[in-house]
Amino acid sequence: MKFRKLGRTGLNVSEVGFGGWAIGGSWGPQSEAASVGALNRALDLGVNFIDTAAGYGNGKSEEIIGSVLKTRRDEVIVATKTPPTDGPWPPSPYCKVSTRYPEKYLRENIEQRLRHLGTDRIDILQLHTWTRAWNRNPEAFEVLRKIKAEGKVRFVGVSTPEHDQNSVIDLMRGGWVDVVQVIYNIFEQEPAAELLPTAAETGVGIIVRVVFDEGSLTGKWTQDTVFPEGDFRRNYFQGDRLGRAVERARKVGLDLEGSGLTLPQAALKFALSHSAVGTVIPGMRSTAQADANCGVSDLAALSPDLLRRLHAHNWLRGVWYSGK
Repeated sequence: MKFRKLGRTGLNVSEVGFGGWAIGGSWGPQSEAASVGALNRALDLGVNFIDTAAGYGNGKSEEIIGSVLKTRRDEVIVATKTPPTDGPWPPSPYCKVSTRYPEKYLRENIEQRLRHLGTDRIDILQLHTWTRAWNRNPEAFEVLRKIKAEGKVRFVGVSTPEHDQNSVIDLMRGGWVDVVQVIYNIFEQEPAAELLPTAAETGVGIIVRVVFDEGSLTGKWTQDTVFPEGDFRRNYFQGDRLGRAVERARKVGLDLEGSGLTLPQAALKFALSHSAVGTVIPGMRSTAQADANCGVSDLAALSPDLLRRLHAHNWLRGVWYSGK
């Protein structure tokens, strides 16, 4: 396993971290024993960074991680996320930061995170979403600065809202955040335009999520794949979305021919190819997935030619002119 500095935090993090959403639920049947086994295997393979959130199974993911941390806390850098209070997700332009992230709520929620994880300090506390409507008055981060000074949180950050990831750039330039968690993958390359260069300029650490595009970049699915009830991908890939994603992934696979890389390996290496990235956090639900994902760190970097070919797979899904 290779390691990188996570921006100006000084934290030395494994290139491949452990994403904790899937062990909390919403990704199909998952036993706690399999989750614990996957996490321990990842740590044995050199992973030292775990990311989770309050919303992953209503604290279940944190509690499973906490059970493992009882004997391995000193080995691990733990990041979790606090969601806003009840309301639109992502927050609308009319939401008030003082209502969605009030100080009393933030303090109480962070205490709950500490209890679930069984620790007295969170290494990285992230706000789970944001809106650029709050950039002129980011008072929630003023509260987090106080909590940092009190010693319950080491570093603070924000997880980008999917529809407007660049909304956090002002926070980065204003010195409000130590880290940003961003969606960056072969299909979603927009962060390379401004967000990632800004991170490099400001020393903000970058955590990459959704590196497999919620699974389409693993190459495991077909046009006929059906997700069970309760699996969030059933909604995420509804309508013609699954078929489009499968076809796009097939075309990526064609560009990988002769490279010696599988599609998941290339997906991880693509995210790690940007020097601003500190760690990628794929979900790992089994020891086999831990073996496969963690082993990618030691593979050779993508060649410049292959990287250029992968750049052509940027997919502008949010706008009309992207077509199908």
